[in-house]
Parts: sequence; C-alpha cells; structure tokens
Amino acid sequence: MKTQTKILTLPGYLGSDEGHWQTIWEQQLDNIERVQQNDWEFPQLSEWLKTLNSQIQNSDNNIVLVSHSLGCSLINHWAANYQSEKVIGALMVAPADIESDQHTPEVLRNFAPMPIQNLPFPSIVVTSDNDPYVSLSRAQYFADCWGSRFINYGPYGHLNAESGLGNWEYGKELIEQLINTQN
Repeated sequence: MKTQTKILTLPGYLGSDEGHWQTIWEQQLDNIERVQQNDWEFPQLSEWLKTLNSQIQNSDNNIVLVSHSLGCSLINHWAANYQSEKVIGALMVAPADIESDQHTPEVLRNFAPMPIQNLPFPSIVVTSDNDPYVSLSRAQYFADCWGSRFINYGPYGHLNAESGLGNWEYGKELIEQLINTQN
C-alpha cells in the first residue's frame, strides 16, 4: 500500500547550495529526498539516469519529481528511457537549454539533445523572463513539447539561491496542485 507522496528533488549542474529553495525544502519537509548524484561538477547523463531510475524503482510511494536547471533535462531523458506509474507529476524549474552554446557550458553537452516528447504524467515548467541559461521562447517551446503547463515567474534570473526565493512557497503550491490532480 502506498503512503504519502514522495518528493524527489533533482538539482542541476553543481547541485543546489544552502540558500537554494530545494535545499531549504529538504531541511523542512518529511516527504522529500534529494537524488544525490556522484559528480555534480562533471555530470554524465548515463550515470545520472541510473541513479534517478534506481531511486524511483526503490520507492514504495507515489513520486513527484522536482527539478532545477539540468535536472529538467534529466526528467525528460528518464521519461524517454524508462517508465513507472509511481511518477505522478513533475515540477521543472528553470530548464537549462543544454543545446545552446550561448546558454550552457560545454560540460553539459552529453545531455543533448533535449528530449521533446510529451511526458506521460502531468507537469509544470516554471521559468524566468531573464534566465541566463534559457530564453523565454525556448522554455515555452520545451513546455509545449512536453505537454506542460507553462509559468513565466517574472524577472528572477535562474530561480536559484541568487534569485532570493528562500522557502519559495509558490513552488510548494505547484507541487500540491500536481499531487491533487491525482486524487
């Protein structure tokens, strides 16, 4: 029997530091767990996929995936290569344009191309209109391809610790919306 929905956080390149909303949530919420990758500095898609899939398969709970930046690409690669009815939704925040030399570093190119298939679960993409790692139009394109609800959060940069979001209550509300669509 499944219990409370588990929230799995998927940080992006270099992980999420102490002031990042993902880290703050991990310190506050009982039903949240970080997908801890072995190498945040030199991410390898195949390794990150195995780690994520293992954590999903070993869970007894329904899962909402909550990604930031490169983690958004990871969700879409996972959905293109694996499946699990345990995953009931995804909140993808500040998706990095891994195909763009202008927006992301070379070390992330092994995550390209960005999968653009419709996701098999409800999803929400939140971006900023001045994110240095993706243009607003490209983020909208990704959301459209993935079948995701799209939210432009305004001029908050990469929606990370430097954006000053702190506990980011709005993000928690979006997770609740994803969970409630399954009930």
